[in-house]
Amino acid sequence: MGYRGKLAERAEARRLRALGWTMPDIAVHLRVSRSSVSLWTRHVPVQLGPRRLGPRRPNALERRKAAEIADLLEAGRARIGALSERDLLIAGTALYAGEGSKTGQRVVFTNSDPAMMVLFCAWLRRFFEIDERRLRMSLYLHQGLDLSAAEEFWSKVTGIPVSQFSAPYRAVPDAGIRHNKHQHGCASVRYACARTHRGVIGLVKALLASEPIPG
Repeated sequence: MGYRGKLAERAEARRLRALGWTMPDIAVHLRVSRSSVSLWTRHVPVQLGPRRLGPRRPNALERRKAAEIADLLEAGRARIGALSERDLLIAGTALYAGEGSKTGQRVVFTNSDPAMMVLFCAWLRRFFEIDERRLRMSLYLHQGLDLSAAEEFWSKVTGIPVSQFSAPYRAVPDAGIRHNKHQHGCASVRYACARTHRGVIGLVKALLASEPIPG
C-alpha cells in the first residue's frame, strides 16, 4: 500500500520557507523530518528581512520532542515498508478485531480516522467478494458542521457513493462538556451479508488464537 503524500504539509512548508523560516523550524512546526522539508522547499525563493507574524517559535524542549517524533515516524515507515498481501490480510483482520462489530449478520466498521477507514475498505474489498451496491455508510456529525462536505469527504475516502449513505445522526453539542468535534464526524461502513460476516469473524478468531513467535 503506497503512502499518500502530505500535500497540506508540503504546501505549508513552502509557504513558511518563502516567509523566511528555517528548514529546522519548519520541520519542528509541521512535525515532519528535516529531509522532507528540504525536498519540498529546495526551489522556493526565500523572503529577505524580518519574518512575518506567524505561530510562536517552539522552544528547545519542544524542538527536541518534535524532532524525535519526526525521526521515529520515519523509522516506523522504514520498518513497516510496503504491505504484502499477507501483511494486508493480517493488518485488516487485527483492525477489525479491535474496531469492528462481532455480532449480528453484517460487517460494521466505525471510525473517525480516514487512514483507518482506507485500510479497512481496501482489506474488505481485497479479501471478500463485495457487491458495491450493497455497501452502506452513515455519519455521526455534530450539528453546526457541514453535512455535505462531510459526506463528500467520506465518499472520497471509502469509494462509496453519497447516494448509498443513510440518514446521519446529528448530535447536539453539550456546552458543558469540552471534547474534540471532528470536522467530518465519525463514519460507519456497513455491509449486510451473513456469509461475509462469518468469514470476517473466522479470520479474527484465527488471528487471536494464533501463538505469537517467541522474541
